[in-house]
Amino acid sequence: MGIISCNQQEEPTFSLQGKTNKIENGTVLYLKNNLSEKIIDSSVVTNNQFSFNTKLSKFPLRVLLYNKEFSQWRDIWLENKKMNFDASESDFRNATISGSQSENLSQKVYLNANKLSFEERNKLQKEFVKENPNSIVSAFILSVFSRDWGQNFTKESFDKFPQEVKSSEYGKRISKYISLNKNIQIGSKYADFEMKDQSGNSKKLSEIHGEVTLLEFWASWCSPCRKENPNLVKTYEKYKPEGFEIFAVSLDKDKEKWTAAMEKDNLGWPNFCDFEGWENEASLMYGVYGIPDNFLIDKNGEIVARNIRGEKLNEKLTELTN
Repeated sequence: MGIISCNQQEEPTFSLQGKTNKIENGTVLYLKNNLSEKIIDSSVVTNNQFSFNTKLSKFPLRVLLYNKEFSQWRDIWLENKKMNFDASESDFRNATISGSQSENLSQKVYLNANKLSFEERNKLQKEFVKENPNSIVSAFILSVFSRDWGQNFTKESFDKFPQEVKSSEYGKRISKYISLNKNIQIGSKYADFEMKDQSGNSKKLSEIHGEVTLLEFWASWCSPCRKENPNLVKTYEKYKPEGFEIFAVSLDKDKEKWTAAMEKDNLGWPNFCDFEGWENEASLMYGVYGIPDNFLIDKNGEIVARNIRGEKLNEKLTELTN
């Protein structure tokens, strides 16, 4: 006769049981992996209830729960446990979620964050990273703000993470930033790098460098970048005969959208992309945390201005090319 141990416990498995508020039957909800940007599962709302029993290989995992119209959405940290989502008396953004310690920690930072000023929210996020080095949530936050907060704070915080957190995808992104970033300031010499253009030809910044060079960071999906492009085209046409050159780096991931934007905006200067989005190596080197952004480099290779455009750029170019 076999002996059955009463101490045997069922292995934990992920599930998410949800309640919604005034959502039509048949509405499809999606779970998207925020890192890979791929949909990993879907569920249909019936009588304002839904459920996920998705097989996931990694936990904690930050996902986006949303409907097709994106009128309801919420970022959630999933863990390999039974979780509950209750938006029966609220919208998705303010749903009560239980069963995930990572989600509970995240809410310490982001609950009511929209009521805080930028400075207050920034301070709260920094304090969280300092006080919670063992949490994957800290690695996520640091990976998002590392360029804004700078290499010193980023490295100091990263060094305190345990190996498991350092080895996460967020940890790898932070490590990449630390290794590549050159802490470039106005007055610094430019940092050289190599990237491919739309034809697949590699060029170094040093090979394009003119009398004055504008290292321009942009993307086809960036509305302010696209609005600025006509002004930049006029500036380029006016000052190119004086030795002015532009080396443009795109943070696109889609080659077709990138090349279509260049053609539509009549960008006649050299354009480059590695299709890594915000993980673009040049943007990590230069600490770019928002676009459009740029660095104006004089004939001696010195950074003389950053994020300069419009009439201020024209004035500076007149000064440097005379």
